[in-house]
Amino acid sequence: SDLGAEVIKIERPEVGDIARGNGPVVRGQSTYFLSLNRGKKSVTLNLATEEGVEVFLELVRNADVLVQNFKPGTMEKMGLNYERVKEYNPRIIYVSGSGFGQDGPYAEKPAFDVIIQAMGGVMSITGEEGGPPIRPGVSYGDIAAGLFLCIATLAALQERHTSGEGQLVDISMLDCQVAVQENAFVRYLNTGEIPHALGTRHPVITPFQTFQTSDGSIAVALRGGIKDQWPLFCAAIDRVDIIDDTRFIDGWSRTQNYKALEPIMAAAMKTKTTSEWVEELEKV
Repeated sequence: SDLGAEVIKIERPEVGDIARGNGPVVRGQSTYFLSLNRGKKSVTLNLATEEGVEVFLELVRNADVLVQNFKPGTMEKMGLNYERVKEYNPRIIYVSGSGFGQDGPYAEKPAFDVIIQAMGGVMSITGEEGGPPIRPGVSYGDIAAGLFLCIATLAALQERHTSGEGQLVDISMLDCQVAVQENAFVRYLNTGEIPHALGTRHPVITPFQTFQTSDGSIAVALRGGIKDQWPLFCAAIDRVDIIDDTRFIDGWSRTQNYKALEPIMAAAMKTKTTSEWVEELEKV
């Protein structure tokens, strides 16, 4: 809806979307619900009744896209599976989002964000090294699936310009969590190394993390490659003596020798305030 689409949300009579009850509530409105549904129109339909299904199918006739995130099998029980819906609108893009996809051994299991993050592995690589699995502070399981769902929907609409036909799009939240962990899976599949939590630092590039300063903290990310910032960084922290140290010659070498390098960087970063480091490192 933010991009101009007319979006009609179907809700249950009397109770509506359960998210309407989520706090905080301001001036009688759930801010949680509004953050996800701003700009959308809304109607209530009882899809357990024949009349509700008929109204729904009339809405489908003029729609470009139908998005549903029921547990697999629910739309079929209501007589609203893709095969029936496309009888009313052969050009419809019928998008199904679920925890584990429309088929497979876990297809009928329900899912929530934290469950998907745990099963997908994101929580195992989040947090401090040696610590317990941590859920990131945002709903990556939901958001990543929503983004992939949007991309797939746009691709299906583009394909329709050629074929003139709609299609079924199947998005699995778990698949999406695996996809966003590109680096972790590539390392495991090629080296056998099981990824684990590393705090704020990067598994391949160093320095690429937060450091404590004299009055707070700061995030530092160094670029390597043709124009290596390492010499400039060493000069900024007053440690030009380690510029040519072969243990720290590039990002991967610095990562491999992190235990030797980290105390040097940590001690240096504590000598100035966060604002002083921001001013100093912006020059690098």
